[in-house]
Amino acid sequence: MAGTVTVPGSSVPSTPLLKDELDIVIPTIRNLDFLEMWRPFFQPYHLIIVQDGDPSKVIKVPEGFDYELYNRNDINRILGPKASCISFKDSACRCFGYMVSKKKYVFTIDDDCFVAKDPSGKDINALEQHIKNLLSPSTPFFFNTLYDPYREGADFVRGYPFSLREGAPTAVSHGLWLNIPDYDAPTQMVKPRERNTRYVDAVLTIPKGTLFPMCGMNLAFDRQLIGPAMYFGLMGDGQPIGRYDDMWAGWCVKVICDHLSLGVKTGLPYLWHSKASNPFVNLKKEYKGIFWQEDIIPFFQNATLPKECDTVQKCYISLSEQVKEKLGKIDPYFVKLADAMVTWIEAWDELNPSDAVVASGNGKAAAK
Repeated sequence: MAGTVTVPGSSVPSTPLLKDELDIVIPTIRNLDFLEMWRPFFQPYHLIIVQDGDPSKVIKVPEGFDYELYNRNDINRILGPKASCISFKDSACRCFGYMVSKKKYVFTIDDDCFVAKDPSGKDINALEQHIKNLLSPSTPFFFNTLYDPYREGADFVRGYPFSLREGAPTAVSHGLWLNIPDYDAPTQMVKPRERNTRYVDAVLTIPKGTLFPMCGMNLAFDRQLIGPAMYFGLMGDGQPIGRYDDMWAGWCVKVICDHLSLGVKTGLPYLWHSKASNPFVNLKKEYKGIFWQEDIIPFFQNATLPKECDTVQKCYISLSEQVKEKLGKIDPYFVKLADAMVTWIEAWDELNPSDAVVASGNGKAAAK
């Protein structure tokens, strides 16, 4: 759908931002009726739907959307033997959509996430806010106590170095959720009725050297700047761990963004997370990760990348080597994961031969 979109009481621009430069990636196992709620915001954009589970099941998409749909058979056909790096029966399959996209930006959302309302009762255009985050710089090298200084009504506070006010390119915009919090299984069990009702009108840059638990249900990124690092790991069916796919990607991404002087923002936009997953099923998927993360986090906190790693691909391969060497001692799974990381990059480069990204020494990133 081209042209204009006008929705009473909404903040949809007359000409959708980045209409021809952004893909929306959705992993799913069910009919996508939830898109009706998002129609005013999503219909101008191209959707990439990654169907998990039984490829013979027909997924219904509401009429009027421009989309392409891939199931497991398509993934096997397109990637051949390298399809082994794409998780099965896990939302991590979404990263196949990142690989086949040809756009500069990607927004990904889960199919149980609905349009939220701000405190005034107005529908939140999550996609528009993500785009605003990505198109404005980040401040990873010095924290601004008014949070994002590039937002309307804000600026750099007294004492902020003028030499850093140009900021760094923003590679990732990490959104949040109202209603069902993104908790691990033990926290779900002890707080089964807890709901997030707190709307915080803020966006901030995560400082350099600080990790964060990235949630994939409300996420946007600059595919040209950081796409090859957005691998959601080897999780789900046949693997000893699940529900760590987005967090694994986030840890890898943050280390690489720090190395290449790129920024990661978190905060707005909110969406409405409609349903809680089963905590007992989640615990079965998570329990090894709950132990392993006590070693994984220090690993990423101490990971360093050589100066010659000047592309995301080079950074990611270096990180995979360190995963194999250091985390491989914890469990053979990490050796398998490290090999899958390499396979992922090989597959990415086959489908995107001219998509390498170079970072110059002055903190700027440009396409090669």
